[in-house]
Amino acid sequence: MAETLNKIEEGIAQRKQIQHVVVNAGKIVAMQNDEQLRQSVNESDLINADGQAVVWASKILGKPLKERVAGIDLMENLVELAHKKKYKIFFFGAKEAVVSKVLENYSKLYSHSIIAGYRDGYFDKQDEEQIAREISDSGANILFVAISSPTKENFLYQNRDLLNKVSFVMGVGGSFDVVAGKVKRAPLWMQNIGLEWFYRFLQEPNRMWRRYLVGNSKFIYYVVKEKFGF
Repeated sequence: MAETLNKIEEGIAQRKQIQHVVVNAGKIVAMQNDEQLRQSVNESDLINADGQAVVWASKILGKPLKERVAGIDLMENLVELAHKKKYKIFFFGAKEAVVSKVLENYSKLYSHSIIAGYRDGYFDKQDEEQIAREISDSGANILFVAISSPTKENFLYQNRDLLNKVSFVMGVGGSFDVVAGKVKRAPLWMQNIGLEWFYRFLQEPNRMWRRYLVGNSKFIYYVVKEKFGF
């Protein structure tokens, strides 16, 4: 986490763009058959392991990662950093009521001055260029995109040139829902032992069962296949 924050702060100071992405078991499984998503992730400047399963797999495969860097934890640290360093953030994604609540909560906790702009995450494909230009012209140093995969990864990758005025861009998935209080995050002990996904499943079983049951099983298969070369 500290290393990631240092790289981001350096990028903002040097006014160079860093495109960030996190990966978890489900996203890595999706990348096996989604060429556009695979390109969007692999060509990012900074990649963190959001899922504990990815950290475990890295150790099994002999290329151990230092630690899990959850997207929501990174986002929260960056909001605090923005307040200290007077950075501005553009919040893009989720429903209007959710993103508005995120802005309200962060304004109370820190200051409204960190906000460069916002918009919800519902748009047509033909609107992407206009949205990217709006974000780029907002004066934001940081962009958070709270949209589901692979839409957010592909949006950031395909519009990276239009977003070149923004020093740091990252997808944050469902993090806005957590900050807005719509979804509860797992207790710290569950996060530490890699069961945050299970806590999420318990909250939304009808929506999450396929993603976790099928996705996690496939991920285990791919790790075993890579380990033993069959």
